Amino acid sequence: MKNKYDRRDFLKSTAVIAGATAIGTAPISGVFASVDDTIKIALVGCGGRGTGAAFQALSTKQNLKIVALADAFREPLDECYKKLVERFKDKVDIPEDHKFVGFDAYEKAIALADVVLFATPPGFRPAHFAEAIKQNKHVFIEKPLAVDAPGIRQVLATAKEAETKKLNVVVGLQRRYQKNYRETIKQIQDGAIGKIQAGQVYWNSGGVWVRPRTADQTEMEYQVRNWYYFNWLCGDHIVEQHVHQLDVANWVVGGHPVSAQGTGSRAWRTGKEYGEIYDNHAVEFTYEDGAVIYSQCRHFEGTSNRVDETFQGTGGKVYLSASNVGTLWDKDGKEIFNHQGKGDPNPYQTEHDELFEAIAKGEYKFADAERGAESTFTGILGRLATYSGKVLKWDEALASDISLMPDKLSWDALPKVLPDSNGFYPYAQPGKTIVI
Repeated sequence: MKNKYDRRDFLKSTAVIAGATAIGTAPISGVFASVDDTIKIALVGCGGRGTGAAFQALSTKQNLKIVALADAFREPLDECYKKLVERFKDKVDIPEDHKFVGFDAYEKAIALADVVLFATPPGFRPAHFAEAIKQNKHVFIEKPLAVDAPGIRQVLATAKEAETKKLNVVVGLQRRYQKNYRETIKQIQDGAIGKIQAGQVYWNSGGVWVRPRTADQTEMEYQVRNWYYFNWLCGDHIVEQHVHQLDVANWVVGGHPVSAQGTGSRAWRTGKEYGEIYDNHAVEFTYEDGAVIYSQCRHFEGTSNRVDETFQGTGGKVYLSASNVGTLWDKDGKEIFNHQGKGDPNPYQTEHDELFEAIAKGEYKFADAERGAESTFTGILGRLATYSGKVLKWDEALASDISLMPDKLSWDALPKVLPDSNGFYPYAQPGKTIVI
């Protein structure tokens, strides 16, 4: 299903910033180069999520072959290739000269495919997405789509180009492809609980992996390998992880927030191995119609975990979770809808099933990039609010020219954030740090 999300307000607030992209190429739809109707795919970013995305693509009903791999490093590429051959031997056609390593590897892999799967660290995605659309490729791209305002503006410009060329783009915000979310939010959009006034969204967990530094690494290599803890690569976990709940909030409310204020800190994960990110964020997002959504995410070990969403409307309330639950109650507390989908399809697989079905049929159905950019920037706005301790407006933050990306991408170049003599990285100080 082509997403029917109302993007008018978002586009109005970003039209001047993003600008119109001139397209000299005739619109294309469902075009792929193979003479035998085989859809060729390339994977850019061969870690766990990338390998999973390739598995899901190759598990669809269409006639697919994976023909190229690209990664910053050789080891994950080789591990990914091994797993692909073990599981999908007949669908793997990747000779040695179709395995590309380094910062420019993506360009070479894209050139060999009809569809590109992107699962690199988020900071690389604006440039990678732009190159794929420039080369007229359909795209599956993992969330989030950028880490700063300049990256979001680049994604918006590329999204316009993709729509002009009729290239399908699916973003890996899989709740949009999950049955309980689709059915329950359809009830909300049809007015089952009235106008949304408030909500609470959570991603509270014990945190993620750490990859220790080794003596032979340059600073650039260390940060890319340990990418989760550096904002130019990850965007902080309010962007990289909590974007799912923020996307659901925007979906339910029917727009994006106009301002944000909140608090956050490094309370638990304070060691040098945790780079510069916070381990907790609590943000109030205010929407144009007055709705206020409370957002909470944290990485605290030994505390209660929670990953779900609740919303309150003028006529009732709703509860949603990734465990296939969607329940609505009226204002008197009476249950009026209950989706307990124990046998629901895997939404990670549904993303690929629907994308590749459309491509094989020559149909243009998916234009997720603008919506994905909106939800990504909601997380970025929340990060900027907690880092600064100030009330920040959407339009002002989106216009910021502060780029987190290094001036140069090479293994001997230096990122913008560097450790002190004791190995600790500077991190944001509310009331002092300038964020826009």
